[in-house]
Amino acid sequence: MDISDQRILVTGGAGFVGSHLVDRLLADGAAVTVVDNCSTGSRDRVADDARFVEADLTDPDALDGVLDDIDLVFHLAASKLVNTDRPHGQFEDNTKMTLNLLEAMADADVTQIAYTSSSTVYGEAPRPTPEDYAPLEPISAYGAGKLADEGLLSARAHSHDLTVWNFRFANVVGPGLRGAVIPDFIEKLTENPDTLTILGDGRQEKSYLHITDCVDAMLHIVANATDAVNSYNLGTRTTTSVDRIAAIVADEMDLDPDYEYTGGDRGWTGDVPKMRLSIEKLSALGWEPTLSSDAAVRRSTRELIDELC
Repeated sequence: MDISDQRILVTGGAGFVGSHLVDRLLADGAAVTVVDNCSTGSRDRVADDARFVEADLTDPDALDGVLDDIDLVFHLAASKLVNTDRPHGQFEDNTKMTLNLLEAMADADVTQIAYTSSSTVYGEAPRPTPEDYAPLEPISAYGAGKLADEGLLSARAHSHDLTVWNFRFANVVGPGLRGAVIPDFIEKLTENPDTLTILGDGRQEKSYLHITDCVDAMLHIVANATDAVNSYNLGTRTTTSVDRIAAIVADEMDLDPDYEYTGGDRGWTGDVPKMRLSIEKLSALGWEPTLSSDAAVRRSTRELIDELC
């Protein structure tokens, strides 16, 4: 697929990953429409060259007329807070968005969708975790919703001639990121340079993927994977612990704080403390990350310090 001649809809395109994806699609010559309710994203993040529609995809009429002449959908819109106080409501909202989008796509005869899933569909799985690992047992409502959406997309692909690309993300980091460990540490150390409070025991260890690598991998998969349902892990071959992230952030801020821990082996209910995805399937498709997990964290730290300090 040549992205340059595609008319593309990006749901959630005002968010962190979505806005970076929109910028790359526009740079590659695509015509882009963004749909976002701006509950967590911002209209200011969306490039002026993109058409913007403010709408809530939980409304079944939100996409009336929006999908006319669209060739391909990137579906990123979701309630993304893993440690939510309304897990069942989040599950309902996220699956409703996907159902409404699928119905609108069917009405408009749009037959291609790329979906941002998550490593959380695996639950606490052996590492590195391949795409064919089973059984999938998510431990959060967020992960359960992602898995349910993958099921909805698979069912539609096999019954309605739909092509689906599922991206199971590791932790994605980079400029514009908020509500995650790196910006949290920067903000805490800006407020109090002497002490850093760390959720859990600091030994949580996960794979961190820079946003530029993430977007590049997404487009590589869409261009080269041709099955009805194409599920790929996106991550790095290495991991970074929370303690290591704290050390990188402190080093980049030229600080030497004491650490305080909230205790336990995870930061919150539903947190998967250890995660590393196998990217052998993606490698076989001809793509490798340019940055290791540590390098992605360090580059993102520098980018976020410039934004937040």
